[in-house]
Parts: sequence; structure tokens; C-alpha cells
Amino acid sequence: MIVRRQIEFAKSRLFKGKALIIYGPRQAGKTTFCEQLLSGMGKKVLKMNGDDADTRELLSSPNEEMLRRLTAGYDILLLDEAQRITEVGLAIKIFTDRIKEVQVIATGSSSFELAGTINEPLTGRKYELRLLPLAHQEMVEHTDFLTERRLLEHRLIYGLYPEVVTKPKDAEEHLKLLADSYLYKDIFQLEMVKRPQLFSKLVRALALQIGSEVNFTEIGRTVGADNKTVEKYIGLLEQAFVVFTRPAFSRNVRNEIRKGRKIYFYDNGIVNAITGNFKPLALRQDQGALWENYLMSERLKWLNLNRIGVESYFWRTTQQQEVDYIELSHDQLKAYEFKFGTKKAVHFPLTFRSAYPDAELAIINPENYHTFIGE
Repeated sequence: MIVRRQIEFAKSRLFKGKALIIYGPRQAGKTTFCEQLLSGMGKKVLKMNGDDADTRELLSSPNEEMLRRLTAGYDILLLDEAQRITEVGLAIKIFTDRIKEVQVIATGSSSFELAGTINEPLTGRKYELRLLPLAHQEMVEHTDFLTERRLLEHRLIYGLYPEVVTKPKDAEEHLKLLADSYLYKDIFQLEMVKRPQLFSKLVRALALQIGSEVNFTEIGRTVGADNKTVEKYIGLLEQAFVVFTRPAFSRNVRNEIRKGRKIYFYDNGIVNAITGNFKPLALRQDQGALWENYLMSERLKWLNLNRIGVESYFWRTTQQQEVDYIELSHDQLKAYEFKFGTKKAVHFPLTFRSAYPDAELAIINPENYHTFIGE
């Protein structure tokens, strides 16, 4: 079993008078994580699932008396898929305020209802943990550095969802099932998408231009939608942990792009399932894009695992000078260029170096990528 790195953090937050909220995409391993977390604790656990109609009905109008009866004799209440439960925030608040002997752990595969109904009632009453697909750092600890280095091409093509890693022979089939509809299940259940076919076109359009600056108007023309619809659907994809965005960095240079956005997917395997391309890297024209998406998603995971807060950007001028990734922390500026090939010389634009002379510069390639995403 692959031990998730956030287990110890989660254990240290239990029975401290607050709920533990675990967010993450479907199939990222939240149920297995909870099994690891609770294993060997000797606590009596009541497990309930928001996908079950009777659970939703029971907790739709929670009150203290009912919740006390429900959890009598239990130490922990585990609410899986809690975003499906309308008043889950109120129910958890009752536990943290009045039934303090019961520890609540709630998992959610999207931030829609879970975030919308718990943030206000649970202010100061919760610890949050974001569980993403497996990270390079976790895999190195599970196998070893050399093994992961040898598997780099496989990771670039099939990604790091737990079932893909543990059952590599079924990777393509599993990813296709995920990308077909399962990752968007919450979006569709909440009826937040009026035009599913357009939504699918948009997801494919985004997958075909990872690493490129996204223009809502151009995408709208491509898929047949207006800017507001495109922006709304991209926002939904972010909330469902399918994609994440990075804004443009701007401070000193007059011709810097200030309002652009790049969009990346949390997992390379999902990108390739959406585009239907699982060909070896040697036969592909998008090596650079896959490399950039992999590094961006793995850096995000590394920051998340180590609970490091930074501001993340890309940089570009109207003359198309660019830097792939900018990281700002405590006024320390780091700039990175991502190159899959190691032979071609790479230089940071003079405009950038002149404007930001104190920035740390680094080129990340297959020879040194481990220094960027965790050794």
C-alpha cells in the first residue's frame, strides 16, 4: 500500500475540537486515505456516504438530539462525499460546538456544496487537507528514486491517479472512464452545466492547448459559446479539481501581459484520455506541453504536501517573450523555464533579467527535474 504523506498531518489534527475536511478529485484516494488514517487507532467509526439517498435525507435537517442518537457509542463520524449533503455544514457545526466527543471527518470530491455550505458555519472550526493524485515525492518514498526516473515517460503519458499506478495494465481503460464523465459527476449532479456537449468540447479544447495562454474569446469561437459561458465552465472545472489556472505576472515592464491566464490539468493521464492520445513520447508533437503540465501539477502537489504557500504565475510580453513559471514568496522571486530536451541552449529573456535582476533563474529538464518536484 502506498502511504500518503499527509497521513501524519491528519492524525495530528484529530480530537482537537475541530472537524477535518478532506478535499480532492474523485478517485484520488480519499477513501483509502481515511482507511490508512483510522487503521490501528482503536476508535469506533460510523461511516456514512453522501451518495446514499438515506444519508442525505437523514442529515438534510440536522438537530443536536438526532445527531447524538445517530452517533451514540461512536468516537468518529466519517462522512464520505459530503458535498452531496445539503446542510452538511450545519451538521458538522453542531458536532464541533455541542457534541465535541465525536470527531467528524468529511471528504468531498468537489468544492461546490462542501465549500459553499461549510465555509461560513465552520469558520474556525475545521482543519482542511487537499488530497490530490499521487505525487512524485510520494512515489519516490514508496519505490525509490531510480525506479521513478525510469518510469518518467509512463508518468508523462498515464499520470499518477492511484488506480493507474497500482494497476498499470489497465491504465488506459481506467483513465478513459474517468475522463468520460466520472470526474465531472458532481458538476452534472448539481445541474450546473446546461449544455453537456459544449462542456465536453471545452474540456477537449483546453487539453489540446495546455501550456498556452488561454483566450476566452478564441475558445468560445472554437466550441460555440460566449465568453461568460466559457469562464463559468472553466470555473466549474477548477472547483471539481480537474484544472487549475495561473495568472500573468506583472510589475515593472510596460509591455508585460497583465490579464492572461494559463490552464493546466491536475494529471497528465486525464489530458491524454481527453485527447485520445496515448502514443509514446517519441511519436508525439506535444512533448513540451506534456512536460510543462507534468512539472506544473507536480510542483503544485509538492507545495501542497509540504504546506508551503507561494504565489504562482507565468510571464509574457506583448512581443511573445516568456518565462514558463514564476514563484513569489516573501519577496523572493524565482523563475523557471521547462525544457524536455537537454541539448538545446536555453536563455531567459533579457527584458525579464533586466526588469528582475534579483530573480533566481533555473532551467528544469529531465536531468534535474527531481530538484523541482521533490527528491
